[in-house]
Amino acid sequence: MRETLALRGVSAGYGGTHVLEGIDLALGHGESLSIIGRNGVGKSTLLETIMGHTTLHAGDIRLRGDRIEAAPAHLRALAGLGYVPQEREIFPSLSVRENLEICARSGPWTIERVFELFPNLKQRLANAGTQLSGGEQQMLAIARALMTNPSILLMDEPTEGLAPVIVQALAQMLHRLRGAGDLSIVLVEQNSRVALEFCARTVVMDRGRIVFDGESDRLRKDPEFLASLIAVQ
Repeated sequence: MRETLALRGVSAGYGGTHVLEGIDLALGHGESLSIIGRNGVGKSTLLETIMGHTTLHAGDIRLRGDRIEAAPAHLRALAGLGYVPQEREIFPSLSVRENLEICARSGPWTIERVFELFPNLKQRLANAGTQLSGGEQQMLAIARALMTNPSILLMDEPTEGLAPVIVQALAQMLHRLRGAGDLSIVLVEQNSRVALEFCARTVVMDRGRIVFDGESDRLRKDPEFLASLIAVQ
C-alpha cells in the first residue's frame, strides 16, 4: 500500500516546549488508523502538528511524497488535509447550509452526499450552529471537513461529551464513512472501544511517543496488555 502521509523523526510542541518526540508514522492510501492513550500524552498535538498548528523542532512530514512541514495550515488543507478539531469550531451564527457551503470545494463530496451520511443535518438545514445539539454539531463539523474534499481526514475526539446513544449513532456513521471510498482517516479517540472497533490498526501513545502500532484485534482480545500500554509511565 502506497503511503499518503508519513512522519519521520517528528518532534514538536508549542513554542520551546516539546510534546512529541521521535514520531515515526505512515498512513497508506485509503487506510484508517485509530490513535488512543491517556489524556495529555500528545494525541491532539500530533494532529495539530500534521495540520501545521504547532512548532516543529525536528523531522519531516510528507503528503503523497511531498514535504509539507514548512507549509502553512491553509496550504496543507488545500493539499488535501481535512481536520475536525476537538472543539468542533463550527460557525455558530451561520446556518447548517452556510457552514457547509462556505467550505465547499469540487470533488465527490457534495452537500447531497453529506446528507446521505448525516440525514439529521438535512432536517436542520436552516438552523444556526447554536441551535444544534452537541451530536448534531459534531456531525456538522465532520460534514464541513468532508465538503473540502480531502484525501486525508483527521478527527480529534469526535465522541467527547456525547451521550452513549449519540456515540453509538456517530460510530455507525463513521463506519459508513470509512467504507465510502479511498479516503484515509486518522481518528484520535478517548473511547477505546469505539477506536478499536473503528479500524484494523491502532496506535497507542504515551508521553509524546508511540508505544504501540499494530493490529486493533490484539488490543481488543487482550485487555490486560491494552491496560499496560495505557498505563505506561
